[in-house]
Amino acid sequence: MYTYTYIHTYIHTYIHTHMPTYIRTYVHTYIHTYIRTKGAITKSFFPKIADRLKLETNMTPHFTTMVTGHGNMKSYLHRYKILGSPMCSCKNGEQTVDHILLFDCKLLEQERDSLKAAVLRSENWPVGKNKLITKFNKAFKKFTNNISFDK
Repeated sequence: MYTYTYIHTYIHTYIHTHMPTYIRTYVHTYIHTYIRTKGAITKSFFPKIADRLKLETNMTPHFTTMVTGHGNMKSYLHRYKILGSPMCSCKNGEQTVDHILLFDCKLLEQERDSLKAAVLRSENWPVGKNKLITKFNKAFKKFTNNISFDK
């Protein structure tokens, strides 16, 4: 613990005494944008690690992309400059988990309607992401397997 604290203090002091202000601002922005939000999408599906460990499901690439926000999703690929734009092919917003799953993507309405129908039998739509995994896992899995991120 002492070593970690010492190293952390050393790095913090070095950054503030040796880096120009514009670099410090960039590092600060990067940390607040990417590091502090790291895992936010996954945490919305699995607030507790125990929830994920209890889940018995085959992890497919589409399922993993939806519960992490990483993978063949335009917003993710754009962040790493693999694609020029994060915009969804439907032109109604950036291709994000929320855009595909809950809200705007007109190209995935049929797939989303099937998921919504399963949820609406016992809950109101939209339902929390954690409930999609725990209570509506079968319908959510079917949804993730049927969507195309290339639409």
